[in-house]
Amino acid sequence: MDFQLTALQEELRDTTRKLCAGRFPVAASRAAGGRVDAGSWAELADAGVFDLRRPEESGGLGLGTTDAAVVFDELGRGLVPGPLVWTHLAAGLLPAGTVGGIERPAGAEPVLVEYLGDLDALVVLDAEGVWAVDPHPLAAHPLAPLDPLTPVWTVAELPTGDRVGSADDASRWRLEGAALTAALLAGVAAGACELTVAYARERRQFGRPVGSFQAVKHALADMLVRAEMARVQAYAAAAHVDEPDVADTVRAVAAAKLVAGDAALQNGKAAIQLHGGMGMTWEVDAHLFLKRAWVLDASFGAVDEQAEAVALRVLR
Repeated sequence: MDFQLTALQEELRDTTRKLCAGRFPVAASRAAGGRVDAGSWAELADAGVFDLRRPEESGGLGLGTTDAAVVFDELGRGLVPGPLVWTHLAAGLLPAGTVGGIERPAGAEPVLVEYLGDLDALVVLDAEGVWAVDPHPLAAHPLAPLDPLTPVWTVAELPTGDRVGSADDASRWRLEGAALTAALLAGVAAGACELTVAYARERRQFGRPVGSFQAVKHALADMLVRAEMARVQAYAAAAHVDEPDVADTVRAVAAAKLVAGDAALQNGKAAIQLHGGMGMTWEVDAHLFLKRAWVLDASFGAVDEQAEAVALRVLR
Protein backbone atom coordinates (compact mmCIF):
# COMPACT_ATOMS: atom_id res chain seq x y z
CA MET A 1 0.00 0.00 0.00
CA ASP A 2 1.40 3.38 -1.03
CA PHE A 3 1.07 6.02 1.69
CA GLN A 4 2.67 8.82 -0.31
CA LEU A 5 0.27 11.71 -0.74
CA THR A 6 -0.90 12.49 -4.23
CA ALA A 7 -0.56 16.00 -5.64
CA LEU A 8 -4.25 16.58 -4.90
CA GLN A 9 -3.88 15.38 -1.31
CA GLU A 10 -0.87 17.64 -0.78
CA GLU A 11 -2.96 20.54 -2.02
CA LEU A 12 -5.81 19.56 0.31
CA ARG A 13 -3.38 19.38 3.22
CA ASP A 14 -1.76 22.73 2.53
CA THR A 15 -5.05 24.52 1.88
CA THR A 16 -6.65 23.14 5.04
CA ARG A 17 -3.60 24.05 7.12
CA LYS A 18 -3.72 27.64 5.89
CA LEU A 19 -7.45 27.83 6.56
CA CYS A 20 -7.00 26.51 10.09
CA ALA A 21 -4.22 28.97 10.85
CA GLY A 22 -6.09 31.92 9.38
CA ARG A 23 -9.64 31.29 10.61
CA PHE A 24 -9.24 28.96 13.59
CA PRO A 25 -6.18 30.04 15.59
CA VAL A 26 -6.27 28.50 19.05
CA ALA A 27 -6.30 31.94 20.67
CA ALA A 28 -9.54 32.81 18.86
CA SER A 29 -11.12 29.47 19.75
CA ARG A 30 -10.15 30.03 23.38
CA ALA A 31 -11.73 33.49 23.37
CA ALA A 32 -14.96 32.09 21.92
CA GLY A 33 -15.07 29.22 24.38
CA GLY A 34 -15.22 26.77 21.50
CA ARG A 35 -18.53 28.16 20.24
CA VAL A 36 -18.99 27.71 16.50
CA ASP A 37 -18.69 30.93 14.55
CA ALA A 38 -21.17 30.86 11.67
CA GLY A 39 -18.88 32.75 9.32
CA SER A 40 -15.90 30.50 9.94
CA TRP A 41 -18.08 27.40 9.68
CA ALA A 42 -19.37 28.64 6.33
CA GLU A 43 -15.77 28.99 5.17
CA LEU A 44 -15.15 25.34 6.05
CA ALA A 45 -18.22 24.45 4.01
CA ASP A 46 -17.09 26.65 1.10
CA ALA A 47 -13.70 24.94 1.22
CA GLY A 48 -15.50 21.62 0.67
CA VAL A 49 -14.70 20.06 4.04
CA PHE A 50 -18.21 18.70 4.46
CA ASP A 51 -18.82 17.81 0.80
CA LEU A 52 -15.53 16.07 0.08
CA ARG A 53 -17.07 12.64 -0.41
CA ARG A 54 -20.41 13.63 -1.90
CA PRO A 55 -20.77 12.71 -5.60
CA GLU A 56 -20.10 15.53 -8.02
CA GLU A 57 -23.58 15.21 -9.48
CA SER A 58 -24.96 15.98 -6.02
CA GLY A 59 -22.85 19.09 -5.58
CA GLY A 60 -19.88 17.47 -3.84
CA LEU A 61 -16.23 17.04 -4.77
CA GLY A 62 -16.47 13.32 -5.48
CA LEU A 63 -13.34 12.46 -3.49
CA GLY A 64 -12.63 9.46 -1.28
CA THR A 65 -12.33 8.80 2.43
CA THR A 66 -8.54 8.80 2.13
CA ASP A 67 -8.68 12.37 0.82
CA ALA A 68 -11.02 13.29 3.66
CA ALA A 69 -8.60 11.76 6.18
CA VAL A 70 -5.88 14.15 4.99
CA VAL A 71 -8.20 17.10 5.63
CA PHE A 72 -9.40 15.87 9.02
CA ASP A 73 -5.81 15.19 10.05
CA GLU A 74 -5.13 18.91 9.59
CA LEU A 75 -8.34 19.92 11.39
CA GLY A 76 -7.25 17.85 14.39
CA ARG A 77 -3.76 19.31 14.29
CA GLY A 78 -5.27 22.81 14.45
CA LEU A 79 -7.72 21.93 17.27
CA VAL A 80 -10.56 23.27 15.12
CA PRO A 81 -13.74 23.26 17.24
CA GLY A 82 -17.18 22.14 16.16
CA PRO A 83 -19.01 18.92 15.22
CA LEU A 84 -16.80 18.34 12.19
CA VAL A 85 -17.38 14.63 11.72
CA TRP A 86 -21.15 14.74 12.23
CA THR A 87 -21.60 17.65 9.83
CA HIS A 88 -19.49 15.82 7.25
CA LEU A 89 -21.52 12.62 7.62
CA ALA A 90 -24.81 14.50 7.32
CA ALA A 91 -23.83 16.41 4.17
CA GLY A 92 -26.53 16.03 1.57
CA LEU A 93 -28.91 14.34 3.99
CA LEU A 94 -29.85 17.43 5.99
CA PRO A 95 -29.84 21.13 5.05
CA ALA A 96 -26.47 22.83 5.20
CA GLY A 97 -25.42 24.14 8.59
CA THR A 98 -23.91 22.93 11.83
CA VAL A 99 -24.98 19.36 12.51
CA GLY A 100 -24.22 17.57 15.76
CA GLY A 101 -24.85 13.97 16.66
CA ILE A 102 -25.02 11.38 19.42
CA GLU A 103 -25.83 7.73 20.04
CA ARG A 104 -29.24 7.26 21.60
CA PRO A 105 -28.78 5.93 25.16
CA ALA A 106 -30.24 2.57 26.05
CA GLY A 107 -32.13 3.95 29.04
CA ALA A 108 -33.86 7.18 29.92
CA GLU A 109 -30.83 8.81 31.50
CA PRO A 110 -29.81 12.35 30.46
CA VAL A 111 -27.50 12.67 27.47
CA LEU A 112 -24.62 15.03 26.78
CA VAL A 113 -24.74 16.96 23.52
CA GLU A 114 -21.72 18.89 22.29
CA TYR A 115 -22.11 22.36 20.74
CA LEU A 116 -25.89 22.27 21.30
CA GLY A 117 -26.12 26.06 21.46
CA ASP A 118 -24.80 26.36 17.90
CA LEU A 119 -26.52 23.43 16.17
CA ASP A 120 -28.89 23.79 13.26
CA ALA A 121 -29.72 20.08 13.43
CA LEU A 122 -29.04 17.09 15.65
CA VAL A 123 -28.78 13.51 14.37
CA VAL A 124 -29.24 10.51 16.62
CA LEU A 125 -28.01 6.98 15.86
CA ASP A 126 -29.59 3.85 17.26
CA ALA A 127 -30.20 0.24 16.25
CA GLU A 128 -33.13 1.27 14.07
CA GLY A 129 -31.44 3.93 11.98
CA VAL A 130 -30.58 7.63 11.78
CA TRP A 131 -32.98 10.20 13.25
CA ALA A 132 -33.11 13.97 12.85
CA VAL A 133 -34.05 15.92 15.98
CA ASP A 134 -34.74 19.64 16.17
CA PRO A 135 -32.23 20.88 18.78
CA HIS A 136 -33.90 24.23 19.46
CA PRO A 137 -36.82 23.19 21.71
CA LEU A 138 -34.77 20.71 23.76
CA ALA A 139 -34.73 21.34 27.50
CA ALA A 140 -30.98 21.59 28.09
CA HIS A 141 -28.53 22.96 30.64
CA PRO A 142 -24.91 23.93 29.91
CA LEU A 143 -22.17 22.16 31.84
CA ALA A 144 -18.55 22.96 32.58
CA PRO A 145 -16.77 21.06 29.78
CA LEU A 146 -13.68 18.89 30.11
CA ASP A 147 -12.32 20.45 26.93
CA PRO A 148 -12.80 24.23 27.07
CA LEU A 149 -13.07 24.22 23.26
CA THR A 150 -15.91 21.66 23.30
CA PRO A 151 -18.94 23.15 25.11
CA VAL A 152 -21.50 20.58 26.29
CA TRP A 153 -25.13 20.58 27.40
CA THR A 154 -27.12 17.97 29.28
CA VAL A 155 -30.48 17.04 27.79
CA ALA A 156 -32.95 15.35 30.12
CA GLU A 157 -35.21 13.89 27.44
CA LEU A 158 -34.41 13.13 23.82
CA PRO A 159 -37.40 12.90 21.40
CA THR A 160 -37.57 10.26 18.72
CA GLY A 161 -37.29 12.70 15.82
CA ASP A 162 -37.75 12.02 12.12
CA ARG A 163 -36.14 8.96 10.59
CA VAL A 164 -33.71 9.99 7.83
CA GLY A 165 -31.65 6.81 7.50
CA SER A 166 -31.88 3.04 7.87
CA ALA A 167 -30.10 0.74 10.31
CA ASP A 168 -27.52 0.06 7.61
CA ASP A 169 -26.98 3.81 7.26
CA ALA A 170 -26.40 4.07 11.01
CA SER A 171 -23.83 1.26 10.86
CA ARG A 172 -22.08 2.97 7.96
CA TRP A 173 -22.01 6.29 9.86
CA ARG A 174 -20.42 4.57 12.87
CA LEU A 175 -17.71 3.03 10.70
CA GLU A 176 -16.96 6.16 8.68
CA GLY A 177 -17.26 8.36 11.77
CA ALA A 178 -14.67 6.26 13.57
CA ALA A 179 -12.32 6.45 10.58
CA LEU A 180 -12.57 10.24 10.36
CA THR A 181 -12.24 10.63 14.13
CA ALA A 182 -9.07 8.53 13.95
CA ALA A 183 -7.72 11.07 11.47
CA LEU A 184 -8.63 13.91 13.84
CA LEU A 185 -6.83 12.11 16.66
CA ALA A 186 -3.76 11.59 14.48
CA GLY A 187 -3.74 15.34 13.91
CA VAL A 188 -4.05 16.00 17.66
CA ALA A 189 -1.08 13.71 18.29
CA ALA A 190 0.96 15.56 15.66
CA GLY A 191 -0.06 18.99 16.95
CA ALA A 192 0.97 18.10 20.50
CA CYS A 193 4.32 16.89 19.20
CA GLU A 194 4.94 20.04 17.14
CA LEU A 195 4.02 22.31 20.04
CA THR A 196 6.42 20.50 22.36
CA VAL A 197 9.29 20.42 19.87
CA ALA A 198 8.96 24.18 19.39
CA TYR A 199 9.02 24.73 23.16
CA ALA A 200 12.04 22.44 23.60
CA ARG A 201 13.94 24.48 21.04
CA GLU A 202 13.15 27.79 22.73
CA ARG A 203 13.34 26.93 26.43
CA ARG A 204 16.90 27.20 27.70
CA GLN A 205 18.37 25.64 30.82
CA PHE A 206 22.02 25.59 31.86
CA GLY A 207 22.83 27.75 28.88
CA ARG A 208 21.35 25.56 26.15
CA PRO A 209 17.94 24.50 24.78
CA VAL A 210 16.25 21.78 26.83
CA GLY A 211 15.69 19.90 23.59
CA SER A 212 19.41 19.18 23.46
CA PHE A 213 19.25 16.98 26.57
CA GLN A 214 19.16 13.27 25.82
CA ALA A 215 16.17 12.45 28.01
CA VAL A 216 14.09 15.15 26.30
CA LYS A 217 15.27 14.02 22.86
CA HIS A 218 14.11 10.47 23.57
CA ALA A 219 10.72 11.65 24.80
CA LEU A 220 10.25 13.85 21.73
CA ALA A 221 11.27 10.97 19.46
CA ASP A 222 8.64 8.79 21.11
CA MET A 223 6.03 11.49 20.49
CA LEU A 224 6.97 11.69 16.81
CA VAL A 225 6.82 7.91 16.39
CA ARG A 226 3.38 7.77 17.99
CA ALA A 227 2.10 10.60 15.78
CA GLU A 228 3.43 9.01 12.59
CA MET A 229 2.03 5.59 13.49
CA ALA A 230 -1.35 7.19 14.18
CA ARG A 231 -1.32 8.93 10.82
CA VAL A 232 -0.40 5.76 8.92
CA GLN A 233 -3.11 3.76 10.68
CA ALA A 234 -5.72 6.48 10.05
CA TYR A 235 -4.87 6.73 6.36
CA ALA A 236 -4.87 2.92 6.04
CA ALA A 237 -8.32 2.74 7.64
CA ALA A 238 -9.60 5.40 5.26
CA ALA A 239 -8.21 3.40 2.32
CA HIS A 240 -10.04 0.31 3.58
CA VAL A 241 -13.29 2.31 3.72
CA ASP A 242 -12.74 3.30 0.09
CA GLU A 243 -11.90 -0.31 -0.90
CA PRO A 244 -13.95 -2.50 1.47
CA ASP A 245 -13.31 -5.69 -0.55
CA VAL A 246 -9.55 -5.57 -0.02
CA ALA A 247 -9.51 -6.68 3.63
CA ASP A 248 -11.38 -6.44 6.94
CA THR A 249 -12.54 -2.82 7.01
CA VAL A 250 -14.06 -3.03 10.49
CA ARG A 251 -10.80 -4.29 11.97
CA ALA A 252 -8.76 -1.67 10.09
CA VAL A 253 -10.95 1.17 11.36
CA ALA A 254 -10.99 -0.18 14.93
CA ALA A 255 -7.21 -0.51 14.88
CA ALA A 256 -6.83 3.05 13.58
CA LYS A 257 -9.12 4.47 16.24
CA LEU A 258 -7.23 2.48 18.88
CA VAL A 259 -3.74 3.50 17.77
CA ALA A 260 -4.63 7.14 17.05
CA GLY A 261 -6.55 7.50 20.29
CA ASP A 262 -3.67 6.12 22.32
CA ALA A 263 -1.15 8.29 20.44
CA ALA A 264 -3.15 11.47 21.05
CA LEU A 265 -3.62 10.68 24.75
CA GLN A 266 0.03 9.76 25.32
CA ASN A 267 1.33 12.75 23.36
CA GLY A 268 -1.01 15.08 25.23
CA LYS A 269 0.35 13.84 28.55
CA ALA A 270 3.94 14.02 27.32
CA ALA A 271 3.41 17.58 26.06
CA ILE A 272 2.35 18.71 29.53
CA GLN A 273 5.26 16.91 31.19
CA LEU A 274 7.90 18.21 28.75
CA HIS A 275 6.67 21.77 29.20
CA GLY A 276 7.70 21.40 32.84
CA GLY A 277 6.01 23.70 35.33
CA MET A 278 4.61 25.76 32.47
CA GLY A 279 2.77 22.71 31.18
CA MET A 280 0.39 22.79 34.13
CA THR A 281 -0.74 26.36 33.44
CA TRP A 282 -3.89 27.46 31.66
CA GLU A 283 -1.99 29.78 29.31
CA VAL A 284 0.03 27.00 27.65
CA ASP A 285 -1.90 25.12 24.96
CA ALA A 286 -0.52 21.68 25.91
CA HIS A 287 -3.54 20.81 28.05
CA LEU A 288 -5.89 21.58 25.16
CA PHE A 289 -4.41 18.74 23.10
CA LEU A 290 -4.83 16.26 25.95
CA LYS A 291 -8.39 17.36 26.64
CA ARG A 292 -9.35 17.20 22.98
CA ALA A 293 -7.84 13.70 22.84
CA TRP A 294 -10.03 12.63 25.78
CA VAL A 295 -13.14 14.04 24.10
CA LEU A 296 -12.45 12.49 20.70
CA ASP A 297 -11.50 9.18 22.27
CA ALA A 298 -15.06 8.91 23.59
CA SER A 299 -16.54 9.51 20.11
CA PHE A 300 -17.39 6.52 17.91
CA GLY A 301 -15.88 4.00 20.33
CA ALA A 302 -13.21 4.60 22.97
CA VAL A 303 -9.80 2.92 23.14
CA ASP A 304 -10.99 -0.02 25.25
CA GLU A 305 -13.98 -0.66 23.00
CA GLN A 306 -11.83 -0.56 19.87
CA ALA A 307 -9.24 -2.88 21.44
CA GLU A 308 -12.01 -5.40 22.11
CA ALA A 309 -13.28 -5.03 18.54
CA VAL A 310 -9.80 -5.72 17.15
CA ALA A 311 -9.38 -8.76 19.41
CA LEU A 312 -12.73 -10.21 18.36
CA ARG A 313 -11.91 -9.78 14.65
CA VAL A 314 -8.48 -11.40 15.10
CA LEU A 315 -9.97 -14.40 16.90
CA ARG A 316 -12.47 -15.12 14.14
